[in-house]
Amino acid sequence: MSDGLPLKFEEGKLLILDQRLLPGEERFIEINTKEDIWDAIKNLKVRGAPAIGIAAAYGLWAALKDLKTRDYKEFSLKFRETKEYLETSRPTAVNLFWALDRMEKKLKEYEDIKDTGISWEDSAKKIKEELLREAEKIRIEDEEACYAMGRYGLELLHPGMGILTHCNAGALATAKYGTCLAPIYLGKEKGYGFKVFADETRPLLQGSRLTAWELKKAGVDVTLICDNMASAVMKNGWIDAVVTGCDRMAANGDGANKIGTSALAILAKEYNIPFYMYAPLSTIDLDTPSGEQIKIELRDGEEIYKMWYEKDMAPEGTKTYNPSFDVTDHKYISAVITEKGIVRPPYMEGLKKLFE
Repeated sequence: MSDGLPLKFEEGKLLILDQRLLPGEERFIEINTKEDIWDAIKNLKVRGAPAIGIAAAYGLWAALKDLKTRDYKEFSLKFRETKEYLETSRPTAVNLFWALDRMEKKLKEYEDIKDTGISWEDSAKKIKEELLREAEKIRIEDEEACYAMGRYGLELLHPGMGILTHCNAGALATAKYGTCLAPIYLGKEKGYGFKVFADETRPLLQGSRLTAWELKKAGVDVTLICDNMASAVMKNGWIDAVVTGCDRMAANGDGANKIGTSALAILAKEYNIPFYMYAPLSTIDLDTPSGEQIKIELRDGEEIYKMWYEKDMAPEGTKTYNPSFDVTDHKYISAVITEKGIVRPPYMEGLKKLFE
């Protein structure tokens, strides 16, 4: 598999791979402040729901590691301010909030630390160490979850299949392996000979810049297509399954993923091709009844006609609409693959059982 992992530690410093520069340049940026990690998430230096959660957890620690405070109350206040600030970076991926809430839960375990007789200086050091340990646990658990999803997902795929994917849900979007790309990597190890078709994924081109780069680097047979070519390759009989990731799944199985995903699911149903959505438990939001309640991030319209061009590709002042995600109705999803197994309809019951 690709070794292009999205973050790493060197000499106690948190470094994040700036994915905006791929595939032309592999550059890691150092994260020291809450503004650093907010900017990295908001401006897509790190992206992919699991990776956003992991980066937020590490970034929260990095922003507080050198903080000097008088007591737990003051530290907790600064922690809360930082957490709430990071929560404003991107609204759709539930992993962001899940990871930050988990870090806050870890902090609250030390509310009574003032009664232990240990100096606050030593206590603060211990708390920071525990926060870093919790961020590391989140990363390790995600790596294990991705591997498990790869094993379960491989049960649905067969040697020689043509597989269409959208956006990027590989090693760059997670701790390792990826979600929907995990079975591709495991299949390669077994000699399955998959033929992967990757949508370019407009307007930010995660499919061409990231997925094609990642799979080619790993030696996977990958063919890049424009988003509007999906119907053609399906009609040609080249696609046997569609696999995508998921940024937030509602309790009823509706799944928010990169814009264009729902169109693929509708096409797949028309051509009688199974559509599989990969969702780690951290991405499943049982508190959201359906996709109608998922907040969709709207981004700057200049991403559509300015970002990749030397000259504007639309007249100045043209109105734009640039939602970053869309919601795929559960009726178009053949199965949801999680680290605890494969869930089939009815999703309301199956997803709930995962948490029992």
